[in-house]
Order: sequence, then C-alpha cells, then structure tokens
Amino acid sequence: SVLSCINLPQILATGLEILQISCKSIAFGRTEVIDNTLNPDFVRKFVLDYFFEEKQNLRFDNCDLPSLFCLPQSFLGQTFCTLGEIIGSSGSRLERVLSGIPGKKCGSIIFTAEELSNCRDIATMQLCANKLDKKDFFGKSDPFLVFYRSNEDGTTVKVDVYDWDRDGRYAVLNPKKKGRKKKYVNSGTVTLLSFKVESEYTFVDFIRGGTQLNFTVAIDFTASNGNPSQPTSLHYMNPYQLNAYAMALKAVGEIVQDYDSDKLFPAYGFGAKLPPDGKISHAFPLNSDCENANCVGIEGVLEAYYDCLRKVQLYGPTNFAPVINQVAQCASEVTDGSQYFVLLIITDGVISDMVQTREAVVTAASLPMSVIIVGVGPAEFDAMEELDGDEVRVSSRGRAAERDIVQFVPFRDYIDRSGNQVLSMARLAKDVLAEIPDQLLSFMKSRGIEPRPALSPSPTPQINVHL
Repeated sequence: SVLSCINLPQILATGLEILQISCKSIAFGRTEVIDNTLNPDFVRKFVLDYFFEEKQNLRFDNCDLPSLFCLPQSFLGQTFCTLGEIIGSSGSRLERVLSGIPGKKCGSIIFTAEELSNCRDIATMQLCANKLDKKDFFGKSDPFLVFYRSNEDGTTVKVDVYDWDRDGRYAVLNPKKKGRKKKYVNSGTVTLLSFKVESEYTFVDFIRGGTQLNFTVAIDFTASNGNPSQPTSLHYMNPYQLNAYAMALKAVGEIVQDYDSDKLFPAYGFGAKLPPDGKISHAFPLNSDCENANCVGIEGVLEAYYDCLRKVQLYGPTNFAPVINQVAQCASEVTDGSQYFVLLIITDGVISDMVQTREAVVTAASLPMSVIIVGVGPAEFDAMEELDGDEVRVSSRGRAAERDIVQFVPFRDYIDRSGNQVLSMARLAKDVLAEIPDQLLSFMKSRGIEPRPALSPSPTPQINVHL
C-alpha cells in the first residue's frame, strides 16, 4: 500500500500512522516524516495480508511532527476505510477526505495498492522414457521422475529417474555403470515431448483490471418463519438488535459491496402473497419496483426488507429456482469477464422445488455466477448439502454442473455464545465468502479469459503517485 496526501493545512512536517482495527485498534506502522509540504508523497510502503472474505478495517491518523520534539504531536485529521475498499477501487486507488477537526478542512489522503507475489507461471511438461534398465526381479521397471531446480533463476533443471518398489526402497535407474563397463552408454532415455508455460492469474488481478462483483439478495418470506410481529419469528424486527436475516445480509453484503462501484444491489423476496390481490411470488422486488429492483447500498437493502415485511403476507412454498434463473439470465448477458454475479439466498426451510433448483444450478454453473445459501433458524438443512458440490458435483437430467458454485452454511454454527453479533457476522462472512475468489478464477480459466490491464485512475493535480 502506497500513501500520499494533498491539500493539507499549514504544517511544519507530516507523518501518517496506520492502525488495523478489529476488536481493538492495533498500531501497524508509520510513514516517514516529510518536512514543509502540504502535498506529501510518502516513500515508505506497507505490506498487509489481504483476505477477501474478511472486513479488514483500517484507520489512518495524520499528525504534524514539529522539529522540536519537546512539543506534542499535532493532530491534523484521520480517515477510515477497509482494505477491500482500496483493492476494489478503480485501479486499486482510493481517495478519502481527512476529517476530525471541527470547522477545518484537513485535506485528502490517497491509497494505492498492488499485489505482491512470487512467480505465478505454471510449467506443463509431457515426457516419455525408452529402454530403461530392468530393476525388478520379476517384470520391468516402475519408473518415476524427480525434478530439481539447480539455479535461482530456474534456467537449469536436473531430472533423476527412479524405480518404485513396494517396500519403499528406491533404485536409481542410471547407476554408475560407466566405471564398471567400458561399453556402457546409458540406462535408457527420457524425452521431453512438449513444454508449455502459462501464467496463473489471481483474484486481485481481475479486480484491478475492472471486474465487478454484482451482488444480489433473495430473502425467504414463507410462513414457516413465523409472524414478524412476534419475538419468536425469525423476521422479528427487534428495535435493539438485528434478526438473523438482517445479520446474514449485512455480514456478506458489507464485504462484497467494496467490489461493486455503483453500490446498487438487486434485492428480491420469495414465498409471499403480494398486495393487493394476494398473488404468490417467488421473485418479487423488495422495493416494490418491478422495473428496477436495485437498492442503494446494503442499508438500502435492509430498509427495503423491513418495509416489505409490513406489506406482504408470509406464505409459501420455498422455491429457489425462479430467483436463481433470474440472476442467471443477467449473468448470461455478460460473459466477457467484466462482471461476476454473487447471489445470496437466506432461508429458514427445506427447498420445495429441488428438481428445478438442481437444473437451475447446473445451468448457472456455466455462467459467471456463484450462489451462497445461508440457513437460519433451527430447521434441518440436510437436503441443502446436495447443492453444495464439495464432494459430489450437482447434476440434473444426466448433466453435471460444470463448476462447484454453491456454498451452503447454517447460520447457527457461527453464532457467538456471548451474543456478540459483530463476531457472529464476521465468522459467517469468513466461511461463506472464502470460496468466491476460486470460483471466479475457475470460470475465467474455463473460458480462457485473462484479466485486463489495471485501470488507470484519473490523475490528481499536485501529486505524483509511485507504485
């Protein structure tokens, strides 16, 4: 991470302190001090471990550090952000206004991030061997190869050929016969038939290249959730704390939103009777706008959810296929790698349309799309495991899903015993989102899509940003 500031107030010298914020603030590091400038471009860089599935909160404090160290540090402003916001911004460059001094402009701070990694090239080789020494008493050899890279730059590769024995002992197929036999030539040959080097791209490569995560929410409004006006209901609107649906929505949404530039999120409900005629719907917009289901920000989704609870009648059944197909239709229109769709389904019961849902998942698996299912409440969710293809890939009518795109978890496994909702949400998000980067990469690789060059942010006057 590279840091710069612009338009700071009049100062003698300036320095920045970075704090990682989780349950408590922990000082991570400080920049160098730059004298007599209102637009410092700090040289020192900071290395942080990045985890997509975690909300990594950061705080930045700007201080005037006079040359007379007997004077106290002078606070010049601060700002907060998450590491995900920096990574997810255009070109991984984020500008934030410094604040904290009432009635005074504190200037701005600019963050620039890049991924540090070792060589990501993958070498694929095809080899064959001929006329190897016979090493076994009965039968021929059971050869295998051991590769050694002898130089740091990888320019020289040594290959040893061994014979495998059941007792664990290994016999070299090329023993030192030359010293004993004058006419000895070799113990066989190994031929390199083909050699191919491919670059392995990362999730961050695609995000820096402009790939957006489109987040969609689908909420279960079936009657099994209970009357929302009663405290026993899973939809109960407690004025003092979030219900399980709101917690799951906020836990996942607040992380994914950092990778969506417009912060507009389609939000749907299913399994309810809608006014005025009581028609049952399995993909109705929470904001009641059939032309545009987008809500502004995660808070906008929560507001639409609460408002919808007051208008609709909880009913049933629990059908997933309609909303999966709706998001899949959107995903099918953008398959060039510029967008990847993430659908969060929050439900309290067993799926009623499992046959149709399996078909929908198999179809969606060939699209830039992932499905997260969070089960809330005490119900048994054994049938849901069928959709989470970690062990056995989902199939429908003899057709197997191209990729594993579904992650299912019961929320009760992540609830903190002490009642700490923040901790419960962090645990949930960490588990359900952990597979998204690999699922995105699996789609891109299957389609031969490479990340675009990192987006160049619009230049900012009075500053040079160095990576």
